[in-house]
Amino acid sequence: MKVRFDATGDVIAITGGANGIGRALARAAAAAGARVVVCDMDETAMASLRAEAPAIATRRIDVGDRAAVMDGFAEIAASIGPVDGLVCAAAIQPRSAIHEMDPAEWLRVIGINLNGVMWCYQAVIGSMIARRRGSVIAFSSGLAHQGWPKASAYASSKAALTAWVKSAAKEVAEHRVRVNLIAPGVIDTPQYRAANAGADDASWKSSIGVGRPEDVVGPLMFLLSDAATMTASLLSRDMAFARNEDDE
Repeated sequence: MKVRFDATGDVIAITGGANGIGRALARAAAAAGARVVVCDMDETAMASLRAEAPAIATRRIDVGDRAAVMDGFAEIAASIGPVDGLVCAAAIQPRSAIHEMDPAEWLRVIGINLNGVMWCYQAVIGSMIARRRGSVIAFSSGLAHQGWPKASAYASSKAALTAWVKSAAKEVAEHRVRVNLIAPGVIDTPQYRAANAGADDASWKSSIGVGRPEDVVGPLMFLLSDAATMTASLLSRDMAFARNEDDE
C-alpha cells in the first residue's frame, strides 16, 4: 500500500528542525503542501535548509526560554498562521557520569528536553483547543526505560516526557487535540554521532541497526495526519532495516 500525505494549508512547527529527523520531516511536510516553520538555535543549519528549501520558514528560538518561546510562537501565529502540528524534536544529549555531573548540565538537559516541550505546548495549545484540531508530537527514547551509562539526564528527561504526554493528552482529548510520543529508534543524526562514537556506534550497528532520519518521516507524518485517530500513545521504531544498494 502506497501512502501519500496532503498537508495543504497546515502550519507545522518543528523545534530542533534544522538537523537530523526534524530537518527530514520539514522537507517532507513542505513537499506535502504544509507551511513549515523550523525553530532552532543552529543558524548555519537553518541557513542551509532555507537554501535547499526556500518555502520553509525558520525562527531562532531557544525552547528552554519560556518567554522566547511565547514571543516566537506568537509571531509565527501572526505572520504565518496558527499552528496545526507541533513536533518537539529539540533535545540535547551530553554524556557525563552521575557522580561527576555539573548541576548546570543536568538543569540544561531538563530545561531543553522536558521544559522546552511544555513551553512550546503552552504556546500553541490554546489555539488548538479553540479550533478543535491539532497534533502535538514529542520524542521519547529506548533509554527512557532501559537507561544508559553517562546518559542519565537524557534518559530521565525522556522518561518524564512519557508521563507528561499521557497527562496532557487526557486533558485535551475532549477538544479533539491529539498528543502522542514517538520513539524513533537509533538514527544517524549529528546528535547520535556526538554521543555514540567508537565502540557504542559499532555496537548499535551490529545489534538493532542504525537508521536514517528519513526512516522516521512516515511515522511522524502519520501522527500529524487525521488518520492517526489516537492520543496518549507511543509509536516505537525499535530496529532499523538492513539496507543495500537498492534502498538508496
